[in-house]
Amino acid sequence: MADKIKLAIASDLSGFPLKQEIVKYLAEKHPEIEVTDFGIEDADHPQPYFVQAPKVAKAIQRGEAEKGILVCGTGQGMAIVANKHKGVYACVVDDLFSGERAKIVNNANVITMGGWITAPFLGCQIVDAWLAVAFTQKMEFKKDFLTNAFNKVQEHEAEAFK
Repeated sequence: MADKIKLAIASDLSGFPLKQEIVKYLAEKHPEIEVTDFGIEDADHPQPYFVQAPKVAKAIQRGEAEKGILVCGTGQGMAIVANKHKGVYACVVDDLFSGERAKIVNNANVITMGGWITAPFLGCQIVDAWLAVAFTQKMEFKKDFLTNAFNKVQEHEAEAFK
């Protein structure tokens, strides 16, 4: 049996309902994924996005998770904070196309979503679209360009995190 995919997830209060639905969906439909839920646990114990995003980003940095999902009101705040961590490549995704392309084009290991924007059913479909593809898949004709572009991003990252 192959190792499980390790995925970390977190939300703030605005993203809590969508996060809960995604966690439930992954447990029911994706037994191959081991989910670590960094909360929030309930609406009575909120934490802001700038507290929650680092939990997932640091889990990826430590190798405790390969992928991450962050949910706030728009997904934007979570993406900003997550991308401040070396080795984390977070994209805001609001639809199936952007969810899929986050991985195919940008090699995103984290997706962020907006609980104010994305309905739970769509959020689960976006997660599936992102999980179902690999970097450069469906864009093989641009594989060299995309790989080189990602390498350049990593060069910028190395310079920025000196």
